[in-house]
Amino acid sequence: MILLADYLETEGEGQGRILQRFPEKDWEDSPFPQGIELFCQPSGWQLVPERQPASFFVAVLTDINSERHYCACFTFWEDLDNPQVRKTEADEVDEELAVVQPAKVFAPKSLVLVSRLDYTEVFRNCLGLIYTIHVDGLTVPLETVIGNLLTCVIPIAGGSQRTITLGAGDRQVIQTPINDSLPVSGSSVAQLFRQLGIVNVLYLFCAALTEHKILFLSSSYQRLTDACRGLLAIMFPLKYSFTYVPILPGKLLEVLSTPTPFIIGVNSFFRSETQELLDVIIADLDGGTVTIPECVHISLLPEPLLQQTQTVLSMVLDPELEVADHAFPPLSTQPSALKIQDKEIRAVFLWLFARLFQGYRWCLHIIRIHPEPNIHIRLHTHTHTQELCAAFLGQRALSEDDFLMKVLDGMAFAGFVSERGPPYRATDLFDDLVANEVERIRHEEACPHKVMNHVKELAEQLFKNENPYPAVAMHKVQRPSENSQNAAQNQTPFPVLDEVAVQLFIDHAAAKLKTAPPVVKAELKGMVPSGPPLDIVDRNGNVMANSARRLEVVRNCITYIFENKMLEAKKLMPAVLRALKGRAARVCLTQELNQHVLQNRAVLDDQQFDYIVRMMNCTLQDCSHMDEHGIAAALLPLVTAFCRKLGAGITQFAYSCVQEHMVWTNMQFWEAMFYSDVQNHIRALYLETEDGGSSQDGSGGGREISALELASEQNRLWPTLTKEMQTERVQKEESTVFSQAIHYANRMSYLLLPLDTSKNRLLRSSGLGDVESVSNSYVTNSIAGSMAESYDTESGFEDAESSDVANSVVRFINRFVDKVCNESGVTNEHLKALHTMIPDIVQMHIETLDAVHRESKRLPPIQKPKLLRPTLLPGEELVMDGMRVHLIPDGREEATGLMGGPPLLPAEGAIFLTTYRLIFKGTPTDPLVGEQVVTRSFPIASLTKEKRISVTLPMDQFVQEGLQLRSCTFQLMKIAFDEEVASDLAEVFRKHMHKLRYPQHVQGTFAFTVGQCGKLVVEHKTKDKNQSLKTLSKNLVKSAKRTIGRQYVTRKKYSPPTWENRSSFQSELDEDEISVSEEVDQSSLTLSSTIRSSDRQTMSNVVERACCRDYQRLGLGTLSNSLTRSKNEPFRISTVNRMYTVCRSYPGLLIVPQSIPDTTIQRICRCYRQNRFPVVCWRNSRTKAVLLRSAGLHAKGVVGFFKSPNAPTAVPSQADSTSLEQEKYLQAIISSMPSYSESSGRNTLSGFTSTHMSTSGGAKVISLSQPKVSGKARNPPRGKWGSIRGSGRLSAYNPDVGTRLAGKESPQPNGGPSEALFLRQQRAYLYIIGDKAQLKVRKQDSFQQWEVVPIEVCDVRQVKNSFKKLMKACVPSSPPSDPNMSFLRCLEDSEWMLHRVLQVSVLVVELLDTGSSVMVSLEDGWDVTTQVVSLVQLLSDPYYRTFDGFRLLVEKEWLSFGHRFSHRGAQTLGSQSSGFTPVFLQFLDCVHQIHLQFPMEFEFSQYYLKFLAYHYVSNRFRTFLLDSDYERIELGVLYEEKGERKSPQVCKSVWDYIDRLNKKTPIFYNYMFSPEDYEVLRPYTFVSNLKVWDFYMEETLSEGPSYDWELRGRQERVAEETPEKPDTSGTKSQRRVVWPCYDSLSKVVPDAITKLLHDLQSLEAELGQTSEKWKDTWDKIKTTQRTETKLESKVRHHQRRSQGVYLQESGVGSSINLALDCEASATSTPVAGRPSTSTLYSQFQSTESENRSFEGILFKKGALLKPWKPRWFVLDKTKHQLRYYESRQDKDCKGVIELADVESVTPGTPAMGAPKNIEEKAFFDLKTTKRVYNFCAQDSLNAQLWMDSVQSCLSDA
Repeated sequence: MILLADYLETEGEGQGRILQRFPEKDWEDSPFPQGIELFCQPSGWQLVPERQPASFFVAVLTDINSERHYCACFTFWEDLDNPQVRKTEADEVDEELAVVQPAKVFAPKSLVLVSRLDYTEVFRNCLGLIYTIHVDGLTVPLETVIGNLLTCVIPIAGGSQRTITLGAGDRQVIQTPINDSLPVSGSSVAQLFRQLGIVNVLYLFCAALTEHKILFLSSSYQRLTDACRGLLAIMFPLKYSFTYVPILPGKLLEVLSTPTPFIIGVNSFFRSETQELLDVIIADLDGGTVTIPECVHISLLPEPLLQQTQTVLSMVLDPELEVADHAFPPLSTQPSALKIQDKEIRAVFLWLFARLFQGYRWCLHIIRIHPEPNIHIRLHTHTHTQELCAAFLGQRALSEDDFLMKVLDGMAFAGFVSERGPPYRATDLFDDLVANEVERIRHEEACPHKVMNHVKELAEQLFKNENPYPAVAMHKVQRPSENSQNAAQNQTPFPVLDEVAVQLFIDHAAAKLKTAPPVVKAELKGMVPSGPPLDIVDRNGNVMANSARRLEVVRNCITYIFENKMLEAKKLMPAVLRALKGRAARVCLTQELNQHVLQNRAVLDDQQFDYIVRMMNCTLQDCSHMDEHGIAAALLPLVTAFCRKLGAGITQFAYSCVQEHMVWTNMQFWEAMFYSDVQNHIRALYLETEDGGSSQDGSGGGREISALELASEQNRLWPTLTKEMQTERVQKEESTVFSQAIHYANRMSYLLLPLDTSKNRLLRSSGLGDVESVSNSYVTNSIAGSMAESYDTESGFEDAESSDVANSVVRFINRFVDKVCNESGVTNEHLKALHTMIPDIVQMHIETLDAVHRESKRLPPIQKPKLLRPTLLPGEELVMDGMRVHLIPDGREEATGLMGGPPLLPAEGAIFLTTYRLIFKGTPTDPLVGEQVVTRSFPIASLTKEKRISVTLPMDQFVQEGLQLRSCTFQLMKIAFDEEVASDLAEVFRKHMHKLRYPQHVQGTFAFTVGQCGKLVVEHKTKDKNQSLKTLSKNLVKSAKRTIGRQYVTRKKYSPPTWENRSSFQSELDEDEISVSEEVDQSSLTLSSTIRSSDRQTMSNVVERACCRDYQRLGLGTLSNSLTRSKNEPFRISTVNRMYTVCRSYPGLLIVPQSIPDTTIQRICRCYRQNRFPVVCWRNSRTKAVLLRSAGLHAKGVVGFFKSPNAPTAVPSQADSTSLEQEKYLQAIISSMPSYSESSGRNTLSGFTSTHMSTSGGAKVISLSQPKVSGKARNPPRGKWGSIRGSGRLSAYNPDVGTRLAGKESPQPNGGPSEALFLRQQRAYLYIIGDKAQLKVRKQDSFQQWEVVPIEVCDVRQVKNSFKKLMKACVPSSPPSDPNMSFLRCLEDSEWMLHRVLQVSVLVVELLDTGSSVMVSLEDGWDVTTQVVSLVQLLSDPYYRTFDGFRLLVEKEWLSFGHRFSHRGAQTLGSQSSGFTPVFLQFLDCVHQIHLQFPMEFEFSQYYLKFLAYHYVSNRFRTFLLDSDYERIELGVLYEEKGERKSPQVCKSVWDYIDRLNKKTPIFYNYMFSPEDYEVLRPYTFVSNLKVWDFYMEETLSEGPSYDWELRGRQERVAEETPEKPDTSGTKSQRRVVWPCYDSLSKVVPDAITKLLHDLQSLEAELGQTSEKWKDTWDKIKTTQRTETKLESKVRHHQRRSQGVYLQESGVGSSINLALDCEASATSTPVAGRPSTSTLYSQFQSTESENRSFEGILFKKGALLKPWKPRWFVLDKTKHQLRYYESRQDKDCKGVIELADVESVTPGTPAMGAPKNIEEKAFFDLKTTKRVYNFCAQDSLNAQLWMDSVQSCLSDA
């Protein structure tokens, strides 16, 4: 029973103070709430000019014990004389000034009733009655009424009905709810939904459950209270445990900025002050809106539930919605009455919670039953969530649900567990629902109408709970009469009451209560039913789908292991490890293993042990976060059961091998495990005491009694037990918990102490010291904490090296013990005992582990695959022997089997480090492909990035240290070191690798050290073998010092000195390696200065260099011994740079204009960066235009260059003279061109004026923004487009330069010739292609004959970055996580700018072809310039498309002209920081693109380009080392003496190697090479026309890269030791499987010609003939073929070229017509009539050929209405039949004509659809008994031959 009202007070007088309160003293059980006056007038106490109507609302206050007090507040207004009016009268102020004040003002006065019960209507009536008595002046004394009110006692619950009267002729009935735990909501929930709508309320509901801040706004106080009450009601059975203030006074608004969650109501009056709250959800009840701030994310209900809940709610609130579209709507679909609707809505939420929490009782653990039950929620709430998620989704694959996770981790759920956990208590509607209705809910959830019926049933129960006696409504309460309200003008104020009288009432009532017998309805306690367990849920879900087969695999594998069938088990292992990714398989594994444990022990042999451990690791590895605890819990007993004997009395248990998993360091896991074990033991304890417990079993219907049921039973019996029995039970439970704690201390030490206590990865990675942060453990018992510390130090064992591990484990276990013992109420004595034990337990365990560790080291390792030795090159030596590693798959999916094919990776093998390469060789771990060998290697010099990674191996489950090595040959190795590799060894490996990758000096690279015995890195200072060359280079340097004069040679980046401070410049020079010793007078350096005798040899060598040979070929000048030159040539070879003094990065001999003396050159070179002044490198033999190359101008030079020559200067300064000389130099180049001398004639002046007069003659800078309008060029250029047919017509291709380079491509759709021609009638004689960034447009003089084309080029940094991206796109290190980043997208992002370079090159080709000279002057003249210049020569001059020419081009433009190979390739330690920049690779890629578009123009194949691309970074050859000829001479590698090569197998030059290889094999040769004379190529340059080079993508895992040919030869020799016998039977299949990324396609599926040449060679070898070189054979065949095809027309010729492409693309091509004449190109039938081919074939025919009497192509007419088709016919005398095939290669016969059936062979006539242009006599018919065949041969001769052959066969028969 409880008082209806605790206090009643009156407040008022305008300031908000308490006038009177009853009773004066506080009740003991409920003190008087403080600060109540604030809540009576929440918006503040104030006086008003007009009387307001009386108001009423209920505020809710929460006291310190979180009890709620309901303050019913009744406010009315009393008049006061206005104090301000009085004042004005007193002061007698002039009345006109004063504001007119009302004479009376009204002050509020409140009657407040404080109660612990929430009966709003009753309170309204009672306070209203008091007010009525006062206003209407009734005779009843107020004291009596108040006394009665304060002494009225009400039962809390039980569904009773009380009639109360306050003694003023009134009567009220109070109905108490039947069950107190269900909230009473009246109609507040329905109101809330009406005000805000379904979706908004659901948002608020989820926000409240997930602990967000919620603020209600309304102008009505009562509505605020109702809304808050409604929100709390729908949260049942969860209780809201944060700040709850339905009406917040204005003075306390700062409460809203609290960090904790809350539900608060505030009057709309204060709306503006709530605007700046950033994290508060605001619900406006009056406006019906809910505002959620951007930063707040509300987790909503998981999906099927949210939808279903919304549907049912709309059926309750708006039943008309469903039938709104019906043609005949039902007559009445009104929603229920408000009170009923309220209960229906609550029923929906109750139904929702029943679904969310079904089976929750199976997740509870009971730890202690006596003295009072101690409940602990099981495991992690995560497990619970996951099981609940599973419950309503029917599958465990669901990702963790955000909403449920938050709810289960929240305070409300913790309260729910502690309140509803006890197994023996009163139950309510929710308990019943969860226990008994789960099945029904699950069956009905999909059908809203059934759900609705259920909801209605629940609503009925809820309504009944609130209104147990619906019939009675006998209220009689007085209200103030109308007139009294109106006539309130002369009302008396509310009187002061007599406290004594009221107190007497209260005392009297209290005395009466004491004597009265207690009328308590005994609370019915009972056992709480648990409902169906969660695992039922699984069975209905689709968890088991598709997994039966997997489970079978797991079971079989375990059976094999225990039956010792190890081979079988090994085969199944990969499948098992894959299956264990599924939860069902993991559970199955634990169950299966359990069956093999006998008496807690299972002894295995080594291999069994290894497999079992592997499976356990895998199981734990793949657990999701949710699953982890369950699986680990199931494995915990197993890891201490499985063991193997290591030696005498030493046993190793499985736990020592599964410690790597994080779950073992998780405190919550151990707690949950502990509680679950304790529960089982306590359950066992009580089941024993029940003596057989048969009755229990019987009542349970054969079902096991759950621990909770047992506990409730014990609680029921507890009061009946004697004192002794009670203490005995408490002690038994205590000792159970204590023994479990010891057991767990042992278990934890097993799993936390590593086998090798000196190093422990687990402790290191997670740091057990930080575990407090993981677990929410708080040690309530301070003694326990301090004990732990002291016992630690006192522990007798202090083992030095293991102490850190031991201490951290001891601390962890101590923390665990403290927590669980405090929670399960273990006494302090026991706790102390535990703390003393733990260090000893740990120490003992460490000692046993040491022995195990010692023994396990001695174990023979498990038979791992044998390490395979790699084949090495001659001269290549192992630096480190093989270390066992695993090759892990990277982002390329071909080898992993994901794209079909066998899983070649991961593979197990060894990594070898040699002086040249890094090689992995091993076998795939998947036993199905175990016989294959996997090889991956790359040159150590190509390593671009190395990073440490940690790898989890799918087989062994250990996290291993690994390395990821990336190479610029587009290879990536991800390796994980095997556990047998010590970590320091891995470190040594890395150090060696770095040493080899970045040697101190170029001489340390493989190309130099090859063949030198085993020295890792040759020191820079070692004596060089090549003495003569050394002296030579020394002499060179000496003489350079002598002759240098004022010129400088520098390796530093040169910035030009200003002419004023020359002296300082001199000192700069002295710092350089070649320091300038003396200054020679300029004049002494004349042209005729002779070469000293010591340098003669140098010069003769220089003359032999590639440059010189090419200059002579191009007619650019000859070099006779006397260094004289013929005067009439426009150019000469200058020896000004013979000592590399003018420009160190240029070659020794340079082509300059005839008229320019060397002194000028020495001056000019200063204007250019790195002194790289313009020199001629190529001349067009037809137009005589020349191509020049130079570096960009220095900024200073640019100014001078564009200065007008006739600018008035007082004294010509030196700068001016230099720029004049520069102009003279350019003018000399222009004058050398025949077109210039023709146009200008002898009279140079007239030439100048004429060009000056014409508008176009002046020098202009072509701007990139405005394309020029231009007429037709005089000579249309010759050449062809990137289509094979296009060579027939002459293309006039001159699109505008500017637009082309700005990326505004020409208007043709495929980048073909556009009509707007770029060149005008009078074009410039010289175009200078310069860098846009440098050539800021300046004023130019119109006399100049040159024009500057500024273009944008990508600088070296861009190339470097784009290459990195390209590598990542082509060889990704891991599968892409972002699905948008597809291969093509990554490729696009890499911006590998080939089209830019190609565009510029094509432009220059155009200009040269139309007779203008071009000077390419970009950056430092050694990167982009080299790319452009060499591409231009390749496109313009067919010579450079041959082997010799291409070699010469690379030697001249790249090597002699000083492309910085060492620097760009980061080949030494010095250039390591600059990074790898593949400028040369970009050039080769461009050549590859051109090769693809013009396959018949190149003598070399694509493989040749790949070979160069690989070896230019491999450092196997010296060719691409060092940065210039000067450096090569200095090292003595440029001119190696002829007799110096001792070891013939070591090639120093890549060119020699290629020549040698080319003699042996046609691998570098392009069979389609048939060039047209003087053909200029113009490739398409759009990005869409470019293809990704397969060099970037392909790999051959069977043998590694195929570019080291000796390795390939050796492997083949090994294979050929078993020669195949000629297979006569013909049954053996000719097919074999070819795997991409594994097999080398060119080897396995060679193209037809290579195959034939190879067959020819082997036949010759068999016949003992001297085998001819392949090239000779090929040339013979080609000449024969040429003579035959000469007669064919030109058109046919082009067809032939186009079909040649088909040959290349198909990879096999035609084998009939070796000169690329496809058989379908004409109806030619190569039969005996064409001796060349038939004789060719007679040399090598297949095994079947004995039976082939005659064969060739015939056209055969098909059956009725079918066309004529060419088929390959074979006449077989032996089998007496005529067979036909699709083509010559076809093995499958398409049809057979038996000659026995043939009646006659007769000449025929052309039928419908026969081939055109065939003479009539070529047709013949073959008549058989069944039908007539019509044939057509190539010509009449062939037809006759066929007829004769068939006839002879018939006659023979």
